Amino acid sequence: MFEMILLRYGTTIQSVEPNFDSKAFTEIGFRRDRGYSSLASDFLDGHERVSEHLLEAEAEGDVQDEVESAMLAQLLDQLEKINGDLGEGEFVLIENEKGEDYPRTRTRMKDVVVDGDNRFHFYSSVSSPLKVGVFKAS
Repeated sequence: MFEMILLRYGTTIQSVEPNFDSKAFTEIGFRRDRGYSSLASDFLDGHERVSEHLLEAEAEGDVQDEVESAMLAQLLDQLEKINGDLGEGEFVLIENEKGEDYPRTRTRMKDVVVDGDNRFHFYSSVSSPLKVGVFKAS
C-alpha cells in the first residue's frame, strides 16, 4: 500500500506508517516502522524536492466519531494517492513539525432543530494542512 513515507525525528529521518485514529489524542499520527533511517542532513543533501502537497479534509454529520473518521479517511486517501503515484527512487516526506505547524483535527458542534427535535451537528476539519513533500535522489 505505502511505498515509503518518511518523517523527521530530531536529527534523523525515519520511515513511518500512518496511524490516523479518531479516538486518539493525536488523531493524525505516524508510527515508526524501523524500515529506513538516515541523518536528516545526509538525506536533505542527497535528495531534492520534486513536488509539494498541502492535504486538507473536512466532513460533517450527526455523529462526532463518524464525522472525524470520515475526515481522517479523506486525508489518508489523499496521502495514499500521492504515495501510490511515486516514481522510481522517490519518497514522501511529511514536512510538518511537532509543536510548530503539526496538523490537528478541529471539530465544531452546533445545535440544530430537525423535525422539532434538538440535535447536534458536527463539522470537522484539519487545522494546518498536512504538508507532504515528494523527494528524489539528486
